[in-house]
Amino acid sequence: MAGQAEGRQCLAKRLASTFPGKGERKGGVINTISKLTKTCTLRLTVCKLYFILSDKVANGGASMWCELCQGNFFDEFQMEGVAAEHNEIYLELVPENLSRALKTAHSAKAVKIKLTNKHCPCLRVAVELPSLSSSSRIVTHDIPVGVIPRRIWNDFREPTMPDFDVSIYLPVLKIMKSVVERMKNLSNFIVIEANLSGEMNLKIETDLVSVTTHFKDLGNPPWASEEGCQSSAQGRNLESMAEACIDIKKLQQLLAGQQVNPTKALCNIVSKRIVHFILLHEDVSLQYFIPALA
Repeated sequence: MAGQAEGRQCLAKRLASTFPGKGERKGGVINTISKLTKTCTLRLTVCKLYFILSDKVANGGASMWCELCQGNFFDEFQMEGVAAEHNEIYLELVPENLSRALKTAHSAKAVKIKLTNKHCPCLRVAVELPSLSSSSRIVTHDIPVGVIPRRIWNDFREPTMPDFDVSIYLPVLKIMKSVVERMKNLSNFIVIEANLSGEMNLKIETDLVSVTTHFKDLGNPPWASEEGCQSSAQGRNLESMAEACIDIKKLQQLLAGQQVNPTKALCNIVSKRIVHFILLHEDVSLQYFIPALA
């Protein structure tokens, strides 16, 4: 059975007390992921970890690609894939289960995560807690996972950058979250429009009300005007708005779940097709794709 064979692959991790911030950052990332999806794929490589949601955008589903450098989160990291030329592991898991397990690790002396396969594939999270006695207290969580066979790994590759019409930096996410939460009470849909002059509008329109919030001087990423950029933005009127109408709940989930505190946040708009969000932190990058509604 493929699951039993691949279940012997091992992920080991230890957090030393000299790096207390690592546990908080990791917990924040997992908590953000858990707000966006009930299940996702965890891809493990020697250098990086990826959390992937690959719902078909063409069918109305949002997609996600979150990338972490393991060296910024783990003091020790060992893994062995199915073969030397395929040194990767793909697991299906419920991120909320992992988030709950890591909540007990904020004050831990050490944390160890290991992929086990006793009765079924599990991520075992062993948390060593401080104790008044000389002996340590260890709390263990077994999180069921599904081992994804190699034949379908290609279904979980990084999505390509869309051929966007406009790319723009986002306003302060807390402000944007507050605006979207108020608008969510008025409509199920929101229109995001932006141009290459650093202007972005959030709009809702119903039979009873029309509301627009304007943001100015946001700036546009350099690639929006670079020569050779494969984008519909080339030659576009700087004042011309590109827009997409999306599910406001999907946008609200993205903003409400943010605990990564990105240093840069931007979105690319493909008119009437898709909005592509990119949130960047020093050791985390998150891409989120929300398809436009007809």
